[in-house]
Amino acid sequence: MAEKAGSSSGTTGTGPEEPPRSADRKGGPGHTVLLALVLAVPVTKVAYTVGGGGAARDVFVGMEPANWPDVLIGMVLTDPLLASVLAVVVSRVVFALFAARGAVPVGGGFRAALQRAALTVVNPIAVGVVDACFFGPWWGLGTGLAAYALRKGVVVEYRTGRRRPHGHRAGRPATAGAYREGGDRPSSGLRRAAALEQWVALGLTTVALPVLSFVSALDGQAWTSIVRCQVTDGTRAESNRLIELGRKGNGVVGWNLDTEEISNGLGCTGEESLYVREPWWRG
Repeated sequence: MAEKAGSSSGTTGTGPEEPPRSADRKGGPGHTVLLALVLAVPVTKVAYTVGGGGAARDVFVGMEPANWPDVLIGMVLTDPLLASVLAVVVSRVVFALFAARGAVPVGGGFRAALQRAALTVVNPIAVGVVDACFFGPWWGLGTGLAAYALRKGVVVEYRTGRRRPHGHRAGRPATAGAYREGGDRPSSGLRRAAALEQWVALGLTTVALPVLSFVSALDGQAWTSIVRCQVTDGTRAESNRLIELGRKGNGVVGWNLDTEEISNGLGCTGEESLYVREPWWRG
């Protein structure tokens, strides 16, 4: 969260100088875990729900590539705990990335302090409001407060030297006096708070989020609506349950849970339960 170095490209010699980019600019655990989950979790969800193998391939083909993100979106919208943890982790990762790029103003003065405060609270308020709309006010309040605490923790890490902005030495604060009025050393309490925030963020990112994601992927629930439709096979019409993959005209294209194939259904009505099979841990 320090000012960008001017035209300097960082040190070229050996010694304690850090590389030209901070860890956040290069990509830390948060970036790596989020990318891995975005790739692996939707595929796991579809494969377990429909039975894997050729069934999973047929579902992804039937969904069309533009609709593949619907799997992840559907998982998040049906699991409040997963949605809240994901919102907190993404909020912190994005804030840390922007801070490392110098997007957050530094220095003293009321204007800089007001800008830092605004940048710290706007996103937590936004994720809290979204969470509250889907899951209720208590989920929204908890998500917003947790996101704010971890974002504030990033600021504390810069003040204590635990984070190193672009072009600065390891273990030194962003700029002299930028975050510490008077340039005094950070208190032991501030250093402990920074260490605690790092451990909490690491635990949420590398343990809690992956565990919750795969629990949701293997819970046996569909990621989208299940509908009961009239499906015509030759001259015979049957009432089948379909996992909705898309809408075509006045009908539905979906994975037929009764015949285990892609089917077109007409006259569809929604089903209340999303369960397709038993959760993996009960199987």
